[in-house]
Amino acid sequence: MAEPVLVLDRVSKAFGALAVTQEVSLDIRPGEVHALIGPNGAGKTTLIAQVAGALKPDAGAIRFRGAEVTHLGVAARARRGLSRVFQISHVVGAFTALENVAAALVAAGDGPFRMGRPALADKRLREKAQAALEGVGLAGRGGVKASALSHGERRALELAMSLAQEPKLLLLDEPMAGTGRAEGERLTALLLGLKGRIPMLLIEHDMDTVFRLADRVSVLVSGALAMTGAPETVRADPAIRAAYLGEDESA
Repeated sequence: MAEPVLVLDRVSKAFGALAVTQEVSLDIRPGEVHALIGPNGAGKTTLIAQVAGALKPDAGAIRFRGAEVTHLGVAARARRGLSRVFQISHVVGAFTALENVAAALVAAGDGPFRMGRPALADKRLREKAQAALEGVGLAGRGGVKASALSHGERRALELAMSLAQEPKLLLLDEPMAGTGRAEGERLTALLLGLKGRIPMLLIEHDMDTVFRLADRVSVLVSGALAMTGAPETVRADPAIRAAYLGEDESA
Protein backbone atom coordinates (compact mmCIF):
# COMPACT_ATOMS: atom_id res chain seq x y z
CA MET A 1 0.00 0.00 0.00
CA ALA A 2 1.26 3.49 -0.88
CA GLU A 3 2.46 5.74 1.92
CA PRO A 4 -0.28 8.04 3.28
CA VAL A 5 -0.22 11.65 2.11
CA LEU A 6 -1.16 12.87 5.59
CA VAL A 7 -0.75 11.23 8.99
CA LEU A 8 -2.09 12.58 12.29
CA ASP A 9 -0.53 10.85 15.28
CA ARG A 10 -2.36 11.44 18.59
CA VAL A 11 -2.98 15.12 17.86
CA SER A 12 -4.38 17.02 20.84
CA LYS A 13 -5.41 20.63 21.42
CA ALA A 14 -6.94 22.35 24.45
CA PHE A 15 -8.05 25.88 25.18
CA GLY A 16 -7.62 26.25 28.90
CA ALA A 17 -9.45 23.39 30.58
CA LEU A 18 -11.43 22.59 27.42
CA ALA A 19 -9.97 19.68 25.44
CA VAL A 20 -11.01 20.33 21.84
CA THR A 21 -9.14 17.50 20.10
CA GLN A 22 -8.01 14.46 22.06
CA GLU A 23 -5.29 12.17 20.70
CA VAL A 24 -6.73 12.06 17.19
CA SER A 25 -4.95 9.61 14.89
CA LEU A 26 -5.94 9.18 11.24
CA ASP A 27 -4.39 9.16 7.77
CA ILE A 28 -5.27 10.23 4.25
CA ARG A 29 -4.27 7.90 1.44
CA PRO A 30 -3.28 8.97 -2.09
CA GLY A 31 -6.35 9.91 -4.12
CA GLU A 32 -8.69 9.34 -1.16
CA VAL A 33 -11.62 11.45 -0.04
CA HIS A 34 -11.67 11.14 3.76
CA ALA A 35 -14.70 12.75 5.42
CA LEU A 36 -14.73 14.00 8.99
CA ILE A 37 -18.19 14.16 10.57
CA GLY A 38 -19.64 14.75 14.01
CA PRO A 39 -21.98 17.07 15.90
CA ASN A 40 -21.42 20.81 16.25
CA GLY A 41 -18.66 21.47 18.75
CA ALA A 42 -16.98 18.11 18.12
CA GLY A 43 -13.68 19.80 17.21
CA LYS A 44 -13.72 19.27 13.44
CA THR A 45 -12.72 22.79 12.38
CA THR A 46 -10.10 22.97 15.15
CA LEU A 47 -8.59 19.74 13.81
CA ILE A 48 -8.55 21.10 10.25
CA ALA A 49 -6.86 24.28 11.53
CA GLN A 50 -4.13 22.14 13.09
CA VAL A 51 -3.65 20.25 9.82
CA ALA A 52 -3.44 23.55 7.90
CA GLY A 53 -0.96 25.06 10.36
CA ALA A 54 -3.27 27.80 11.67
CA LEU A 55 -3.20 26.20 15.13
CA LYS A 56 -0.29 24.37 16.74
CA PRO A 57 -1.15 21.10 18.51
CA ASP A 58 -0.37 20.85 22.19
CA ALA A 59 0.71 17.24 21.67
CA GLY A 60 1.08 14.72 18.87
CA ALA A 61 2.59 14.93 15.40
CA ILE A 62 1.47 15.75 11.87
CA ARG A 63 3.30 14.31 8.86
CA PHE A 64 2.63 15.50 5.32
CA ARG A 65 4.11 13.70 2.32
CA GLY A 66 6.56 11.85 4.50
CA ALA A 67 7.91 14.84 6.44
CA GLU A 68 6.90 16.11 9.86
CA VAL A 69 5.21 19.52 9.58
CA THR A 70 3.86 19.85 13.14
CA HIS A 71 5.78 23.06 13.82
CA LEU A 72 5.37 24.64 10.37
CA GLY A 73 2.94 27.51 9.77
CA VAL A 74 0.24 27.94 7.12
CA ALA A 75 2.51 29.43 4.43
CA ALA A 76 5.16 26.75 4.77
CA ARG A 77 2.58 23.97 4.54
CA ALA A 78 0.92 25.67 1.56
CA ARG A 79 4.28 25.75 -0.24
CA ARG A 80 4.48 21.99 0.30
CA GLY A 81 1.10 21.55 -1.42
CA LEU A 82 -1.51 21.72 1.32
CA SER A 83 -4.48 23.90 0.36
CA ARG A 84 -7.54 24.82 2.45
CA VAL A 85 -10.98 25.83 1.18
CA PHE A 86 -12.82 27.61 3.98
CA GLN A 87 -16.41 27.38 5.19
CA ILE A 88 -16.71 31.14 4.57
CA SER A 89 -15.56 32.26 1.13
CA HIS A 90 -12.24 34.16 1.05
CA VAL A 91 -12.48 35.58 -2.47
CA VAL A 92 -11.93 39.32 -3.05
CA GLY A 93 -15.25 40.79 -4.14
CA ALA A 94 -13.74 43.77 -5.98
CA PHE A 95 -11.56 41.49 -8.15
CA THR A 96 -12.85 39.61 -11.16
CA ALA A 97 -12.88 35.82 -11.03
CA LEU A 98 -9.75 35.73 -13.20
CA GLU A 99 -7.98 38.29 -10.99
CA ASN A 100 -8.80 36.26 -7.87
CA VAL A 101 -7.15 33.16 -9.32
CA ALA A 102 -4.16 35.16 -10.54
CA ALA A 103 -3.79 36.74 -7.09
CA ALA A 104 -3.85 33.27 -5.49
CA LEU A 105 -1.08 32.17 -7.83
CA VAL A 106 1.03 35.24 -7.05
CA ALA A 107 0.49 34.79 -3.31
CA ALA A 108 1.69 31.19 -3.67
CA GLY A 109 4.89 32.42 -5.31
CA ASP A 110 3.94 31.65 -8.90
CA GLY A 111 5.18 34.74 -10.68
CA PRO A 112 6.21 38.26 -9.60
CA PHE A 113 4.38 39.88 -6.70
CA ARG A 114 1.83 41.91 -8.64
CA MET A 115 -1.76 41.75 -7.49
CA GLY A 116 -4.90 42.24 -9.59
CA ARG A 117 -4.79 43.46 -13.17
CA PRO A 118 -0.99 43.97 -13.39
CA ALA A 119 -0.51 40.28 -12.61
CA LEU A 120 -2.66 39.41 -15.62
CA ALA A 121 -0.11 41.08 -17.90
CA ASP A 122 1.90 37.88 -17.40
CA LYS A 123 0.61 35.63 -20.20
CA ARG A 124 1.62 32.39 -18.51
CA LEU A 125 -0.08 33.40 -15.28
CA ARG A 126 -3.21 34.52 -17.12
CA GLU A 127 -3.44 31.25 -19.04
CA LYS A 128 -2.96 29.21 -15.89
CA ALA A 129 -5.68 31.18 -14.11
CA GLN A 130 -8.05 30.77 -17.07
CA ALA A 131 -7.42 27.01 -17.17
CA ALA A 132 -8.31 26.78 -13.47
CA LEU A 133 -11.60 28.58 -14.10
CA GLU A 134 -12.39 26.26 -16.99
CA GLY A 135 -11.74 23.30 -14.72
CA VAL A 136 -14.53 24.35 -12.35
CA GLY A 137 -17.05 25.41 -14.98
CA LEU A 138 -16.40 29.16 -14.80
CA ALA A 139 -14.77 29.57 -18.21
CA GLY A 140 -17.16 32.34 -19.26
CA ARG A 141 -17.16 34.14 -15.90
CA GLY A 142 -13.53 35.26 -15.71
CA GLY A 143 -14.33 38.93 -16.32
CA VAL A 144 -17.14 39.06 -13.73
CA LYS A 145 -16.42 40.60 -10.34
CA ALA A 146 -16.54 38.03 -7.56
CA SER A 147 -19.15 40.13 -5.75
CA ALA A 148 -21.52 39.59 -8.68
CA LEU A 149 -21.15 35.79 -8.72
CA SER A 150 -23.72 33.53 -7.08
CA HIS A 151 -22.78 31.87 -3.80
CA GLY A 152 -22.17 28.55 -5.57
CA GLU A 153 -20.01 30.26 -8.20
CA ARG A 154 -17.91 31.87 -5.46
CA ARG A 155 -17.41 28.43 -3.88
CA ALA A 156 -16.32 27.11 -7.28
CA LEU A 157 -14.02 30.12 -7.67
CA GLU A 158 -12.37 29.41 -4.34
CA LEU A 159 -11.84 25.82 -5.47
CA ALA A 160 -10.27 27.12 -8.70
CA MET A 161 -7.93 29.31 -6.64
CA SER A 162 -6.77 26.21 -4.78
CA LEU A 163 -6.53 23.96 -7.83
CA ALA A 164 -4.47 26.52 -9.78
CA GLN A 165 -1.73 26.02 -7.18
CA GLU A 166 -1.61 22.27 -7.97
CA PRO A 167 -2.23 21.10 -4.39
CA LYS A 168 -1.12 17.74 -3.07
CA LEU A 169 -3.96 17.72 -0.50
CA LEU A 170 -7.22 19.69 -0.29
CA LEU A 171 -8.75 20.56 3.08
CA LEU A 172 -12.44 21.25 2.49
CA ASP A 173 -14.23 22.90 5.43
CA GLU A 174 -17.98 22.63 4.70
CA PRO A 175 -17.78 23.47 0.97
CA MET A 176 -21.57 23.08 0.61
CA ALA A 177 -22.38 25.61 3.35
CA GLY A 178 -24.98 28.10 2.14
CA THR A 179 -25.51 26.52 -1.27
CA GLY A 180 -28.90 25.61 -2.71
CA ARG A 181 -29.72 22.18 -4.10
CA ALA A 182 -28.64 22.93 -7.68
CA GLU A 183 -25.41 24.66 -6.62
CA GLY A 184 -24.65 21.86 -4.14
CA GLU A 185 -25.12 19.25 -6.87
CA ARG A 186 -22.77 21.17 -9.14
CA LEU A 187 -20.08 21.41 -6.46
CA THR A 188 -20.46 17.74 -5.61
CA ALA A 189 -20.00 16.87 -9.29
CA LEU A 190 -16.83 19.01 -9.38
CA LEU A 191 -15.41 17.19 -6.36
CA LEU A 192 -16.38 13.80 -7.79
CA GLY A 193 -14.40 14.78 -10.90
CA LEU A 194 -11.32 15.38 -8.73
CA LYS A 195 -11.70 12.13 -6.82
CA GLY A 196 -8.77 9.82 -7.32
CA ARG A 197 -6.58 12.68 -8.55
CA ILE A 198 -6.23 14.87 -5.45
CA PRO A 199 -6.61 13.53 -1.91
CA MET A 200 -9.13 15.45 0.20
CA LEU A 201 -9.99 15.81 3.86
CA LEU A 202 -13.63 16.89 3.92
CA ILE A 203 -15.77 18.38 6.69
CA GLU A 204 -19.40 18.45 5.61
CA HIS A 205 -22.77 18.42 7.39
CA ASP A 206 -24.68 17.28 4.30
CA MET A 207 -24.60 13.52 4.82
CA ASP A 208 -25.80 12.75 1.29
CA THR A 209 -22.75 14.60 -0.02
CA VAL A 210 -20.46 12.83 2.47
CA PHE A 211 -21.62 9.36 1.49
CA ARG A 212 -21.45 10.14 -2.23
CA LEU A 213 -17.88 11.45 -2.04
CA ALA A 214 -16.08 9.68 0.78
CA ASP A 215 -13.91 6.58 0.55
CA ARG A 216 -13.63 6.54 4.36
CA VAL A 217 -15.43 8.41 7.11
CA SER A 218 -14.10 9.36 10.56
CA VAL A 219 -16.52 10.34 13.33
CA LEU A 220 -15.34 12.91 15.86
CA VAL A 221 -17.17 13.13 19.19
CA SER A 222 -16.18 15.65 21.90
CA GLY A 223 -12.76 15.98 20.27
CA ALA A 224 -12.02 12.24 20.21
CA LEU A 225 -12.19 9.85 17.28
CA ALA A 226 -15.17 7.52 17.77
CA MET A 227 -14.64 5.40 14.65
CA THR A 228 -13.18 5.32 11.16
CA GLY A 229 -14.46 3.09 8.41
CA ALA A 230 -15.97 2.72 4.98
CA PRO A 231 -19.09 4.86 4.46
CA GLU A 232 -21.40 1.84 4.54
CA THR A 233 -19.84 0.66 7.81
CA VAL A 234 -20.27 4.04 9.48
CA ARG A 235 -23.78 4.42 8.14
CA ALA A 236 -24.77 1.00 9.47
CA ASP A 237 -23.57 1.65 13.02
CA PRO A 238 -26.69 2.08 15.23
CA ALA A 239 -25.14 4.66 17.54
CA ILE A 240 -23.86 6.77 14.65
CA ARG A 241 -27.20 6.54 12.86
CA ALA A 242 -29.13 7.66 15.91
CA ALA A 243 -26.80 10.40 17.12
CA TYR A 244 -25.29 11.92 13.97
CA LEU A 245 -27.31 10.87 10.94
CA GLY A 246 -30.74 11.63 12.39
CA GLU A 247 -31.97 8.08 11.97
CA ASP A 248 -33.78 6.14 14.72
CA GLU A 249 -34.05 2.40 14.22
CA SER A 250 -36.85 2.18 16.77
CA ALA A 251 -39.07 4.55 14.81
